[in-house]
Amino acid sequence: MVKKLGIVSMFIGVMLLMSGCFNINEPITSTNDGIWDPFFVYPLSWLMTTIAEALNNSYGLAIIIVTIILRILILPLMIKQTKSTKAMQALQPQMKELREKYSAKDQQTQQKLQQEMMQLFQKHGVNPLAGCLPILVQMPILIAFYHAIIRTPQINPDVDPSYTGTPQDFLWFELSAADPYFILPLVAGATTFIQQKMMMVQDNPQMKALLYIMPIMIMAFAAFFPSALALYWVIGNLFMIVQTYFITGPNVGKKKETAKQAKAGGAKS
Repeated sequence: MVKKLGIVSMFIGVMLLMSGCFNINEPITSTNDGIWDPFFVYPLSWLMTTIAEALNNSYGLAIIIVTIILRILILPLMIKQTKSTKAMQALQPQMKELREKYSAKDQQTQQKLQQEMMQLFQKHGVNPLAGCLPILVQMPILIAFYHAIIRTPQINPDVDPSYTGTPQDFLWFELSAADPYFILPLVAGATTFIQQKMMMVQDNPQMKALLYIMPIMIMAFAAFFPSALALYWVIGNLFMIVQTYFITGPNVGKKKETAKQAKAGGAKS
């Protein structure tokens, strides 16, 4: 889990670095050179614009629809992440026993602990880093989506001095600016917390730390980034919450444990 947190932090840093390295003050068009703009940023900008024009220029609804489309595209990876997390959750009792067995902090004991852990994972076909793959896939999409929002004149008129339109509003906020009432960042943080809670591996202190760290980080970014990006994160979180619910069901771990106890009690009687 420490590795996962490190990967999350690394890619957020890369996201910020890339946002500063590319020319975000240049409007995105189909004639932009290179690989990043034509193949990553422009398709998202074009898709948002096309959908918005079909919805009476509602760019807020367009962002929601594009977000759902992106989530559906990476749905197989997210399902794999959810199942991997639940598999790790099922192994928690055995992992706890191993930690107690090899509780000494000397290097030899810790190496033995890691070997036993890997054997446990291999026996049950669990990859502890499988949950990191969706993060690796999602970050470039998030960066490209950020550029598409910032560099699409219909959403951010300031990027193109020749554009005569006005900034696009959705609900109570302006898409190209941070939410002045801080409502969207709070919703982004709350939905991130719920999503993390549903996928949390029990009895894992590092996971519990991530449960609170991630929502705070998301709220901080959403407070300063354009509301359109925060809207993307909220819709993505809601999608993940519904997805997790239907894949695993509510309190799936408790249901399995109750079933096991009932079966054991029936056998004794």
